[in-house]
Amino acid sequence: MDGDKLIGRMKRLADVKNIKEVTPLSSAIFPGPHCPLMGAMMAVKGIRDSILLVVGTDECTYYTKNTTISNSAFGGLDGRCLSVVLDQHDITFGCRDKLYDAFSQLMEEYSPKAVFIVTTCVVEITGDDVDSMAEDLGDIYRIPVMAVHTEHFKTENHLPGIRDTITACFSMMEARAIEKTVNVIGQRMGDFSTTELYRVLEGAGVSIGMKLPGGTTVEEIREAAAARVNIVVNPIGLPLAKKMESAFGTPYVLFDKYIDPERIYSLYGQLFTYLELPLPEKVKQLYVQAAETVARAESELRGITYIYGNTPVDCFELNAFMTKIGMEPLLIQTNAIPEKGDEKLEAILERYNPYVTKTANIAPLQYVYDVLKPNLYLGHEYGERLRAKGIEIAHMDLVSPMLGMETAITGIGELVRASRAARELEKGRNIR
Repeated sequence: MDGDKLIGRMKRLADVKNIKEVTPLSSAIFPGPHCPLMGAMMAVKGIRDSILLVVGTDECTYYTKNTTISNSAFGGLDGRCLSVVLDQHDITFGCRDKLYDAFSQLMEEYSPKAVFIVTTCVVEITGDDVDSMAEDLGDIYRIPVMAVHTEHFKTENHLPGIRDTITACFSMMEARAIEKTVNVIGQRMGDFSTTELYRVLEGAGVSIGMKLPGGTTVEEIREAAAARVNIVVNPIGLPLAKKMESAFGTPYVLFDKYIDPERIYSLYGQLFTYLELPLPEKVKQLYVQAAETVARAESELRGITYIYGNTPVDCFELNAFMTKIGMEPLLIQTNAIPEKGDEKLEAILERYNPYVTKTANIAPLQYVYDVLKPNLYLGHEYGERLRAKGIEIAHMDLVSPMLGMETAITGIGELVRASRAARELEKGRNIR
C-alpha cells in the first residue's frame, strides 16, 4: 500500500456528516470490531442470577461458549451461558420447537431468576418472532424472559449489544418508595467500588443500589426505582435511564469518563444537587488538584501531534479537550460522527481539521504513519512497531476503571509521559 494514496482517499472531519461518508482505508478490516453478541455477553455476565441463552448457528454459539468458559462470572463449562444451535431445518422452518424444548431443559437444570434470549444474525434474517416467544415463555415459567437482538449487519461495534441488554431490564423494574441510594448504569469495565466517585458517595453516606451491568442481581434490578438518582457512566445506559425517568421520575446524570476537570466538577455539582446534599469538600480539593495537573501539563503538551485510535474516554470529548490545551490531531479514528453543531465537534474544528477514518483497521495505517509522522498514537497498537517509526503510544487504558477527577489526573499524566518519551525518540532519530 502507498501511504500518500491512502491519505489522498481520506476525508477531513469537516467534510463528513455521518460515519457512512467516512472512506474505508481497505476492503478487508483488521482486527475489525466486535459484534453486539459480545456486548450482550458482557452485560449478562454482570447479572449474577440470570442465564444467557444464545440462539444461532454453531459459529455464533461456539464463539460465545468458548469465550465464557474461562470466565468465572459465568461458571465455566456448565455455567450460565447456554446455546440453542440451529441447523438447516430450523433455519428453513423456524426455531420455535427447538427453543421451547431447550428452555424446558434450562428451567429444570438451572432454575434461573431471569433469562436473556439473545438472537444472532441468521435468526434476524429468517424473521423468527423471538420477542413473542420470550413473552410466552415468561408467562409459562413465571420468570422475566427478555429477547435481545444482536445482528451485526446493523451495527458498527459491540456496544449496542450492551445497551439493548441493559435496556431490556426495564421490564423487570417495579415502583418503589425513594431511598437515599443511587444506581450505576452502563459501566463496561472495572469495579465501581474502586473508583473515586464511589469513595465520594460513600463518604457522603450514599448507598449504591443496582450496578448494571457492573455487578447486580435480578432482585436489585426489580428494586432499582427506589434510587434517588441514576448515574449513567456511559451513553449506552441512556435509553434505560430515560425510560426510568419517564416511568418513575428518577433523574439521571451522565457521568462518563471525562477528562476535563471543569466538566467533571459540574457533574459532581449536578449529582449532589439531585441528592439534596452539599458538595463534599473532598470534591473541591480533587478539582484543584486536577486543574493544577492540567495547568502544569499544557506547556509540555502544546504542539504535540497525534493519531487517535481507541480509548476508554469518549472519542470527541477527549479530542476536544486535547485540542483545547494545544495538542494537534492529525487523524481521528471513530465509529460515529457527531451531528453538526455538537459542541465537542465544533471545539475540534475551531482549531484543527484532522483526517478521519473508521476504527479497528490498523493494518493499512502502518503506511500512513510514515507520511503523517505523529508524535503519539492513542489507543491499541503494537508499541514496539510504533517506536520503530518514532511514535510513542499513550496507554489511555489506564483510566478504564476510573471515574471522577482521577480520570483527568491519570489521563493527563499519561499524555505527559508519552510526550516526553516521544521527544526522546525524536532526539534519537536526529542523532542517527
